[in-house]
Amino acid sequence: MATTLEAPTRNRIRPHDGPFKNEPLTNFSREDNARKIRAAIEKVRSQLGREYDLIIGGNRIKTQEKIKSLNPAKPSQVVGVHQKAGKEHVEPVMKAALSAFESWSRTSVEQRANLLFHVADLLRERKFEFAAWLVFEVSKNWAEADADIAETIDFCEFYSREALRLSKAETPVQMPGERDSLMYIPLGVGAVIPPWNFPCAIMAGMTLASIVSGNTVILKPSSDSPTIAAKFVELLEEAGMPEGVVNFCPGAGASFGNAVVAHPKTRYIAFTGSREVGLDINKSAATQAPGQIWIKRTILEMGGKDAIIVDVDADLDVAIEGVAQAAFGFQGQKCSACSRAIVDERIYDKFIEGLKARVEKIKVGDPAENANMGAVINEGSMKTILEYIEHGRKDGRLITGGERVTGGEGYFVQPTVIADIKPKSKLEQEEIFGPVLAVIKARNYDHALEIANDTEFGLTGAVYTNSQDKIDRAIREFHVGNLYINRKCTGAMVGAHPFGGFNMSGTDSKSGGPDYLYLFTQAKSVAQKIQ
Repeated sequence: MATTLEAPTRNRIRPHDGPFKNEPLTNFSREDNARKIRAAIEKVRSQLGREYDLIIGGNRIKTQEKIKSLNPAKPSQVVGVHQKAGKEHVEPVMKAALSAFESWSRTSVEQRANLLFHVADLLRERKFEFAAWLVFEVSKNWAEADADIAETIDFCEFYSREALRLSKAETPVQMPGERDSLMYIPLGVGAVIPPWNFPCAIMAGMTLASIVSGNTVILKPSSDSPTIAAKFVELLEEAGMPEGVVNFCPGAGASFGNAVVAHPKTRYIAFTGSREVGLDINKSAATQAPGQIWIKRTILEMGGKDAIIVDVDADLDVAIEGVAQAAFGFQGQKCSACSRAIVDERIYDKFIEGLKARVEKIKVGDPAENANMGAVINEGSMKTILEYIEHGRKDGRLITGGERVTGGEGYFVQPTVIADIKPKSKLEQEEIFGPVLAVIKARNYDHALEIANDTEFGLTGAVYTNSQDKIDRAIREFHVGNLYINRKCTGAMVGAHPFGGFNMSGTDSKSGGPDYLYLFTQAKSVAQKIQ
């Protein structure tokens, strides 16, 4: 591993590359692309079960306890074996990150940005291979896996440009006789705690925003998806990242994770996951530890109970397609997924009839064979989802699905639609994080907006209507961080749809937006009198 940026990376200053553009998604209906992903899947299949070390300050460390990452579609298949960081690793990793911060924070922003540009180039070269790891580790189909890696490339390109832009910040006013400047300097050591559902894009996005801003990172990936994080850290090393800038430490949240969050030298915590864990992190971070001289910053993206409103004048076929894609893409395991369809009573029955037909076309199976829906992430999640479905059978009317898919060992659940769910009921209020859609009848548009806003969350939402007045009302009154009109509520694109929610959905962090790097920096104003 490099101790300083290697010459090829150091010299890759690319301001001539022009404005940011999103990485194109792969068209797998083309046979050449299908051949490439199949070849990548077979290549990765031959590498399954490999053991990965902790990486602390560049040192490879093994532990007695291990974390086994399993393929949700075939749980007998081990994707990767990982060392399990414990409380005894907290001080060594903090020391390594603090030591690296001394030099990394003083590395020029151009060098830090060029590291990200180089990572983007490497990812493009290995896009299919990285996507294949997601197929095995979290059961994403080809398109979902490809989009995850494309978003990771976008974060590399976008945050590098944003860091360069921030480095040129100017004060709005220059006082006579002074030279006034404003700079955005790094915070320190950050704990990055990503989820398993976008195990490359979100993991990498929080890590890249941290390091391009000059911070160093203790990365604790989800125990359900540590392998893709290990592969990404390997890529950072190959690109020339100095030792200690990102320290790779899979471990239990209750021991290692909590101890890092509570450590007095942890300057900030970037977290994506459940509301319960996010609130615990927020509470811990708000408590001053002995020796702590700053207020810890928390960058929290939590859950959602996202709704799509289908108004009486909507294009019904378009709305049905959007709801089906948003509800069941990646098995409904997106914080942005549509888990509530709120439908005007005048088109309610017709909507349900069309939705049932559409959902029953969804193929559930092995994502390596590119089924529409793969397995849910683990056995515990599957059991919880099935319990919610049982509640739904009692509280509403099962339209389709409702069962575990039998005949194999994977954690497969049928795409499930339950109608006639009442506002304030369990299925209407609680985040399920699985392929379960509650359909709720609204008297009119006013009632639909009332239902949509009546949860503790506020992440994404969508409205299907042909009325400009109703669109304008949704913009004013639908209280979510990401609102979509006449399109599905998933699929936020870096740069176009800065992502983050209101209320219990988090701190409205707006990843992929022009204000995101402010969260990883602190502004320093300098006024120098001119002699």
